[in-house]
Amino acid sequence: MSEPSEWLIYRGIGEPHDEVPQLPPPPPWRDFTGGRGADGADGGESADRRLGIPGRVAEEHRPGAEELEMINAALYLRRPLLVTGDPGAGKSTLAHSVARELELGKVLRWPVVSRTTLQDGLYHYDAIARLQDVQIASHAAAGGGAGADAAQSVGSYIRLGPLGTALLPSDRPRVLLIDELDKSDIDLPNDLLNVLEEGEFAIPELERIADRLPDGEADVLDHDGNKVRIKGGRVQCRAFPFVVLTSNGERDFPAPLMRRCIHLELGRPDHKRLASFVKAHLGEEAARASDDLIAHFLERSRTELLATDQLLNAIYLTHAASPAGRDRLADLLIQRLDRPR
Repeated sequence: MSEPSEWLIYRGIGEPHDEVPQLPPPPPWRDFTGGRGADGADGGESADRRLGIPGRVAEEHRPGAEELEMINAALYLRRPLLVTGDPGAGKSTLAHSVARELELGKVLRWPVVSRTTLQDGLYHYDAIARLQDVQIASHAAAGGGAGADAAQSVGSYIRLGPLGTALLPSDRPRVLLIDELDKSDIDLPNDLLNVLEEGEFAIPELERIADRLPDGEADVLDHDGNKVRIKGGRVQCRAFPFVVLTSNGERDFPAPLMRRCIHLELGRPDHKRLASFVKAHLGEEAARASDDLIAHFLERSRTELLATDQLLNAIYLTHAASPAGRDRLADLLIQRLDRPR
């Protein structure tokens, strides 16, 4: 039997060994900073994964004239930017690039699935936790304990979602990424209309008790985990957020939403742009050594649905591990996304 390739850590031989520390550093887009801290002022860990470290995609690639014009139109008009295109075209990266260049802080990301509702984006009220705390306080008071201290205000059980946080009043806009809106159910695009048009929303749990609150204000948590003050039970934006809605084109959106958005269609990346992605994340040497893989990827993408993430994975592995059968391994990692399952 032939010897296993040197790069293999798991060999399927059934004998325990401690070789995990021999793994090379993770790809930059899978390097998590738990325990080391992340700087939220410039977008932090999430932006580094999207843009390369430190933001080299923005340094290496200059967007085309139409892309720049549509982004700036959305900024000037205070309208959401609907970005459509194939997987891996850079739709989500665009939000992080704008946030970093304009110093708008950490991107607020709202990933959408089929069960996502407007309420998920605005805020969550934990009524069950509040009921439990009230019951505990009642028992403590009956037993002579400090029951009054245990009964927390309603605001303590409210946490704003990414959309709700983006609409908080501030002098500078936040960047909100509503990712893969086309995966939502039929109601969400229509439900978004009023909030995106008016730039405000109500929290009924606070509105009902506003007259009993000091100055009508209550403290709640925002999506970043910070305490913020809500007055009169309503959130009203001052600087409309830069909202990026992304779609892979799996469905059409209603006309009322489309007319409220600036629409940007991103085409498939060309060889130069893909090389800039690779250089940003893996360095100039990896980009130069993988020129043939990029060309092969582009040739296949003419007839197959592929994603840039697959190319980056293949280049990282074949460059970092240098396994035999490089082209074969790359083809295994870059499998067409539109094939029958």
